[in-house]
Amino acid sequence: MINKILPILVLPLGLSLLLLVAGLFFRRRLLIGLGIMVLGMFSMPVVSASLIRAVEGWASRVPVSSLHKVDAVVVLSGIVGQIKGAPLGEWNGGVDRFEGGIDLFKAGKAPVIVFTRGQVPWQPESIPEGELLAKRAMLIGVPEKAILLTAVAGNTADEAVAAARLLGVRSGARKKIILVTSAFHMRRAAMQFEKAGFQVERYPVDFQAGDNSEVTILDFLPDPGALALSSTALREMIGLIYYWAKP
Repeated sequence: MINKILPILVLPLGLSLLLLVAGLFFRRRLLIGLGIMVLGMFSMPVVSASLIRAVEGWASRVPVSSLHKVDAVVVLSGIVGQIKGAPLGEWNGGVDRFEGGIDLFKAGKAPVIVFTRGQVPWQPESIPEGELLAKRAMLIGVPEKAILLTAVAGNTADEAVAAARLLGVRSGARKKIILVTSAFHMRRAAMQFEKAGFQVERYPVDFQAGDNSEVTILDFLPDPGALALSSTALREMIGLIYYWAKP
């Protein structure tokens, strides 16, 4: 849980608020100015686009036909929000993960599709997401016997370990998988699944950077969507450093 909470303090909004509060408390205009500058800079689309491109790289959506056959397609959680009145949840921006995994399975790239039972630690009453995705998959024709669910997992590293146990990964017996997740999350996720013993073929989806390279005056004006995108990119960078340094 701590690795999810601590980054909030160094992401643009949290850092700006800390600087503003410190500036007001210690009566330091410099700190107040820095807080405003941080907030303004990371709210510019030109900055957020550069940051998200740094974590996504220059990869692009590849044709399903170009991928090899593997032991399993693994779809990571983080794409469904749970609200009253929606028994299967409602999609958020990462729905491409689910659709990409289904496309791969229906193309015969693997005999099974694995959904991870993602569940954040501070919402123990919520239904593990993989269970909702499994039900959605069956509604569109995926056989129940072809769907596997991992144990409950609170983060990407836990998902990798849970998938390895589910698929029987052992030393000297690496399983081949196609990993499906958002492009900005792929580097960190692939790192964890390879560490867990998988041979990973990547299928990034849900691209945020886009192909538009033309810069206009609007790219230098503050935008709340750009601030959110900057935060997503920086969170991934922090996660990459954290898992790279972790033994």
